[in-house]
Amino acid sequence: MGEVEARDRLALVPGADCNLIGGRLVSGNASFEVVDPATGRAFALCPDASAADLDAAVAAARGAFPAWAALGYDGRRELIFALADRISAAAEELAPLLTHEHGKPIEQARMELAVSGHHMKQLASLDLPDEVLRDSDRGKVELRYHPLGVVGAIAPWNFPVALAMHKVAQALYTGNTLVLKPSPYTPLTTLAVGRLAADLLPPGVLNVVAGGNDLGAWMTAHPDIDKISFTGSVATGKKVLASAAATLKRVTLELGGNDATLVLDDADLDAAAAGIARSGFFNCGQICMAIKRVYVAESVRDALLEKLVAKVGALKVGPGSTPGMDMGPIQNAVQFEKVKAYLADALARPGAQVLTGGQVPEGEGYFIQPTIIAGLDEEVPLVREEQFGPVLPVLTFASVDAAIARANDSRFGLGASVWSRDEARAREVAGRLMAGTVWINRHGLNESDVPFGGMKESGYGREHGVLGIRSYQELQVISRPAA
Repeated sequence: MGEVEARDRLALVPGADCNLIGGRLVSGNASFEVVDPATGRAFALCPDASAADLDAAVAAARGAFPAWAALGYDGRRELIFALADRISAAAEELAPLLTHEHGKPIEQARMELAVSGHHMKQLASLDLPDEVLRDSDRGKVELRYHPLGVVGAIAPWNFPVALAMHKVAQALYTGNTLVLKPSPYTPLTTLAVGRLAADLLPPGVLNVVAGGNDLGAWMTAHPDIDKISFTGSVATGKKVLASAAATLKRVTLELGGNDATLVLDDADLDAAAAGIARSGFFNCGQICMAIKRVYVAESVRDALLEKLVAKVGALKVGPGSTPGMDMGPIQNAVQFEKVKAYLADALARPGAQVLTGGQVPEGEGYFIQPTIIAGLDEEVPLVREEQFGPVLPVLTFASVDAAIARANDSRFGLGASVWSRDEARAREVAGRLMAGTVWINRHGLNESDVPFGGMKESGYGREHGVLGIRSYQELQVISRPAA
């Protein structure tokens, strides 16, 4: 079958076949293919927004802004809660589509949709009062917080609904209106969520437009978008920041990580093995804050690895539509090839030891066995870079000071963790790790009421919590003489 004939057999997915612009569902004049990573073949078409569609979405958001900002926190919260409830209620219906386009196990797809609603409510429940900085004989100084205007949100493919809805909740709750762009790898479920919002939110408050890299570039350069919230790779984040500089847009960048975990000699090894297996391999390792490097004290190396290999070796891998799977495929062909290259390079290194996995199964789809590799040094790309896949290097250390230095020797600084039964010792080590979040005796917990972001090249600003959500507002000082 030729490419044209194959494309002719694809169709727009009912319920995910339109962009949302100004409260209207717009099909557009162009489309692009969406691939099922479990097969490696396109299974559907997605509407492809044009530059004119983006202009219309931005204009609709600008027009809706004054009334939405004037609605106040309570009024906006009520509508955000209603949208959250619709998303959670639609989890069973939308989960198969999310699994189809992303590859994640169906149970995890249901969880992502349900959790999206929960986090939206958590974010829209934060107390965001104006503040009095001073009230004395020197005068009264108040800090007031205003919405920025129109926010452009660019969401990633690893948790396409959850991470998009985090941005929706933060932007809308603070009084902004929004233009949301899902990843072209996983646009369909987000478009379906846009349909849920179409008759609920005032027209123009939330606009959802799907498209490729050109659409993202148009957004970051658009003169009538006031802020960009971007989650994705470091390389793309740098392009976003450079493009936004021309109009001095406010920018929040939640970028990649190469999170290190340190297992000290007094750690609870059962807890550490379970936590590392969960964080390192959940969502096929495609999480910015997943554990991507393990440093373990020499004295407990063998005992930890025995437990860790047992956990990882027991993971069930297969198409996400098959019930009971723990892990699906890598989400897209580009990432699949990157992870395969990291794996092949690591396997070719002298001294490399594959403790479990190490194979790329034959057949269709972007599957890689969950893999643990020991015997590598610090300069191997699998250790040095962000693999974003189910291949985890384990290294040993004799000195805690040396382990901290090695963990910090990275251009990344998103997250890290420490495993120890001694809380004071763990806290001391945690304080020396250069990462935006350091967990003790766990890794990867991300709560909407807690600020999240990275140091160094892992981020620019914060999302979530009061500190993060304030980045969706403009600070104004009101100063007057004493009464």
